[in-house]
Amino acid sequence: MVKREKIPVVIRHWIEHNRSHGKEYRRWADIAREEGLEGVEALILEAADRIRSANEKLKEALDDL
Repeated sequence: MVKREKIPVVIRHWIEHNRSHGKEYRRWADIAREEGLEGVEALILEAADRIRSANEKLKEALDDL
């Protein structure tokens, strides 16, 4: 497979990988909240939101291909 053909494959992999991490981040944010760590919860949720934003950019990259 030439590099150009591999780009969409890699991007799709990153999107799925990020989605998986985002779900896990949100799960741990819930745990932090349950433990009374609201500040930690907020930071983890911010990280999850940034992953979602990154995936939006990756999807735009796929559209451009």
